Amino acid sequence: MSLKIEQGLFNLDFTDYHAILGVPVDAEPKDIRKRYLAIARRLHPDSGMASDDLDRQRAAEFLSKLVNPAYEKLSQEKNYAEYCVLLRLKGQQALKQQDTVVLTSDSARRVASASDLETAYKATLRELAEKQYQQLGQALEVTGQISELNLVYLMRKEGRGETVGQMRKPAPTSASASNSVPNPAAPPRSRQGAAPTPAPPPSREALVSAYLRRSQEFEMKQDYPRSILELRDALKIDPTNSVCHSRLGVIYLKTNQATMARIHFNKALELNPQDEVALEGKRRIEGPSAKSTAGKPDPKGSKPSSKGSKSDTQGNGGGLFGLFGGKKK
Repeated sequence: MSLKIEQGLFNLDFTDYHAILGVPVDAEPKDIRKRYLAIARRLHPDSGMASDDLDRQRAAEFLSKLVNPAYEKLSQEKNYAEYCVLLRLKGQQALKQQDTVVLTSDSARRVASASDLETAYKATLRELAEKQYQQLGQALEVTGQISELNLVYLMRKEGRGETVGQMRKPAPTSASASNSVPNPAAPPRSRQGAAPTPAPPPSREALVSAYLRRSQEFEMKQDYPRSILELRDALKIDPTNSVCHSRLGVIYLKTNQATMARIHFNKALELNPQDEVALEGKRRIEGPSAKSTAGKPDPKGSKPSSKGSKSDTQGNGGGLFGLFGGKKK
C-alpha cells in the first residue's frame, strides 16, 4: 500500500510529522504524547476498529510506518530541535515561493484568509484531527489537508517575522505558579536560583555537520543506505552544500551506481569547482582508468607529489583515493 502524501509540506520534500499525528506545529510534548497514545490505541489490532483484512493491514502500516516514527521524531529533544530547524526553513522556502503554492483544500484557504490566524488554525486542525483515523481509507487525504494547514500557518507566521517551535517550556507546577507573582518586599532572586536559560536551537552549519558525521559512521560500517539517508537529510537543510553532494557521489560510486555518483559529483563541482573529492570522483568515472583496478597506475602519467608520497591513484589507501575504497598494498 502506498503511503505517499502530496499536499502541504509533503510537497516540499518534507515529512510533516505534526500532520501525521494531527497536532499543531507548536504543540506541547504532553499534548503530542496524549494524541499519539489515542491514535496508537485506535490503530492497535485489538481495538476492533478494523472491519476487514484491508483495514487491519492499513492500521498496521499506519502505526508502524507513519505514527510511531512521527512520535519518535517529535518526542526526542535532539530530533525535535533538528526537525524545528527544518520546519522553519520550509516555512521560509514556501513564503519565498508563495506564488507557486496552490492550496487544494477549502480548510487551508479559509485559514489563509482568516483575520484571527491562531484561532482559525487551531479550530480547523482540531476538526480534521477528530476524523483523521476514523475511516482509514481517508486517513492519508486528511493528513494531507492538515499538512496544508501547517504550511499556511508557517507561511503567515514567517510573513510576520515570527518563528514556530523553537523552544519547549515545561508545564508550571503549582509551586512555581505561586511564585510567578513577584513580591515587592522580597529581595531579588540570585542568578543561582534562577531558571536556566534555554539553549538556542542548533545552527544550520551544526546540523549539517552532525548529519555528515553520522553519515561517515554508517559509511565506515558499510551501512551505505543509512549513510545516504543522513546525507539526503543534510541536503534538505542546505541544498547548496558541495561537501554533502561530493560525499553522496563517493557512496554511490562505492555501491556501483555510477549515474547517481556522476550527478552528485557534477552538482558538487557546480557549487565548488575546486572540490577535490568530486574532481577525483569524476576522474574515476570518466577517465581511462575508471574501469581498471584500483592498484593500477594512472594512464595519464601522474607523478608523485613534491613531498615524495605515492600518488593517490596508486591505491595506497591514503589521500582522496582512500575515500573511494582503494585497496591498500
